[in-house]
Amino acid sequence: MQLDSSNTMRYCRHILLPEVQEEGQETLMNSHALIVGAGGLGCAVLQYLVAAGIGKITVFDHDTVDITNLQRQILYPELSVGYLKVETAKQQLAKLNSQVEINTFNKQFDHSDEPTLNSVNVAIDCSDNLQTRLLLNTLCWSKKIPLISGSAIRMEGQVIHFPMRDDDPCYACVASFFKEPSLSCMEAGVLSPVVGTIGSLQATEAIKSLLNIEPSSLSLLLYDAHQLAFQTFKIKKNPQCNVCADR
Repeated sequence: MQLDSSNTMRYCRHILLPEVQEEGQETLMNSHALIVGAGGLGCAVLQYLVAAGIGKITVFDHDTVDITNLQRQILYPELSVGYLKVETAKQQLAKLNSQVEINTFNKQFDHSDEPTLNSVNVAIDCSDNLQTRLLLNTLCWSKKIPLISGSAIRMEGQVIHFPMRDDDPCYACVASFFKEPSLSCMEAGVLSPVVGTIGSLQATEAIKSLLNIEPSSLSLLLYDAHQLAFQTFKIKKNPQCNVCADR
């Protein structure tokens, strides 16, 4: 896809940026992003990537819209309660940008979906369980696909951008420090704008990745909404990691 008179004005605020310009916008328009999870994080990620003109987007989610989702999953209107999230998301996103190709899978991402990654330029992890996160990390590392990971609960969230460079750590290096969360948003709650904040940051990192704006070193970004504070922690490669360590 190329810029023409029909979309140059649409993306002019991107084109004005020295980091994007026309060449960068065309790169975005010819990119393929994978989003695993269409919940609170996914809703924010999807809307910004579609609005930004990412040419092709693939979404995995196996849930239906529940009334308890409406407080934070702002892609879904009241009338969508009971319907598949991926179907509603596709309908809503098509209204936002009809130029974007949106492919949806009404299922949990698993090993059988590995072929989907063959044409993906960046993967965004918006899932809600450690098993899926670790699987996506393993596949992205094996194919050297940049991975943007995010999570949120209560009034806190975190984001990390894994370019999947040989000398960098992967998500498994970070996950070795913690176990599956004992509480989910269902039990612990979550402040609705927090997922939007984290999802927006994930979308930003995904676009930066597509434009080859990579972090010089890996840092875990923590957001504390209660204190209106951000903290970063340097992440080192685990030499015993079963995914990314040299063998």
